[in-house]
Amino acid sequence: MFIYIVIFVIVLLWLSLGEKEALSRKKLMFCLLGLALFVGFGDMLGGYDRYIYAELFDDTSDATDAAIPYIDASISGYYKEYGYVLLNILISHITANRYIFILLVTFIIYGLIYKSFSEYLENYPLGMILFLGLMFCFTFTYLREVIAVSISWYAMRYAVKRNFWKFILFTSLAISFHNSAVIFLPFYFFPIRKFNPSTIAIVMTILLLIGISPLPAQLYTHFGALTGSEERTAYYAEELDRSGIRIEYIIEAVFFLFFILKNYDKVTKDKQSLIFTNAAIVFCAVLMLFIKSSSGGRLGWYYMIGVIVTLVKIGNFKDKISYYRKFLVLISFILYLRFILYWGIYLYPYKTFLTNGHRDGDNIFYRFEYDQKYDKNKFYRPIFKF
Repeated sequence: MFIYIVIFVIVLLWLSLGEKEALSRKKLMFCLLGLALFVGFGDMLGGYDRYIYAELFDDTSDATDAAIPYIDASISGYYKEYGYVLLNILISHITANRYIFILLVTFIIYGLIYKSFSEYLENYPLGMILFLGLMFCFTFTYLREVIAVSISWYAMRYAVKRNFWKFILFTSLAISFHNSAVIFLPFYFFPIRKFNPSTIAIVMTILLLIGISPLPAQLYTHFGALTGSEERTAYYAEELDRSGIRIEYIIEAVFFLFFILKNYDKVTKDKQSLIFTNAAIVFCAVLMLFIKSSSGGRLGWYYMIGVIVTLVKIGNFKDKISYYRKFLVLISFILYLRFILYWGIYLYPYKTFLTNGHRDGDNIFYRFEYDQKYDKNKFYRPIFKF
């Protein structure tokens, strides 16, 4: 666990260097590159999702080598998410090794995050601190959904520029990686204005009441029918029916809304600021609407960039609210530590794929490792096909 604390401290020290350092895009690039290498070289860390996507890739690579139709490979189960299928096919012409596949996908994710953060964050270190607390751990395991999220974040620039067709293009691309990205599609039509705080509170209350009703489960069912993903969405719908209210969603939504609305006067009325602030509000709205679903937080990821950009903007306001920045750092550290402790064996002890074998006590390995040859030699499948 120590290595994860070191990562947070390094970014925190960067934050303490001051305003001049905060404006260095090059340092932001190296910071995100370092995180990408750390995540990408991890040996199947994060949970069973890596094994699922790794096996799908190996199957796709075998289909490429054997020149058989991809419809016969297990990847065909994602034919509705053609972007993800095509990415697997493309990378399968470069490598046959699941570890290189995961590394390349991680580079894509963090490259897209860099493009968004470098353009919209007013204080890179503070933004990175928030990223560590809110999103970093998820990049280890939810590869397909995190790609969709990073593409959606990139599409935000076209909401700001009011370029409808490019927004639709990139949002459709995100949907082609993970159907859940459809929740981001209506954002282009969200009013670009400041809302009355009392109106926001009323809407959130209504959404909370809807969230505890059977309606969200029905939305999952209808969405599954439309996208051909009935089996997956049926699981989420059943979960909503049997789950109780997730108090952590309420706490998270209320916390972010409180600090945004408390400093609402610091949100300027330019188009960019309003769009990102409204995205932060929609993030909270999604948590309220899917208050009974474990995937509700993941649906909110598409709007999380609004939370990060808006909190950074408030924290970077000209009057330099030092206590506010310190509080953001503290909250980010608590969230970061919560993920590390809660995920436990999923994340530590940290091990790279540069050494053979597996970690002691890794129950995910024992349950989901589908190819024991990887355990004996991580590179038994070719790294490059050139």
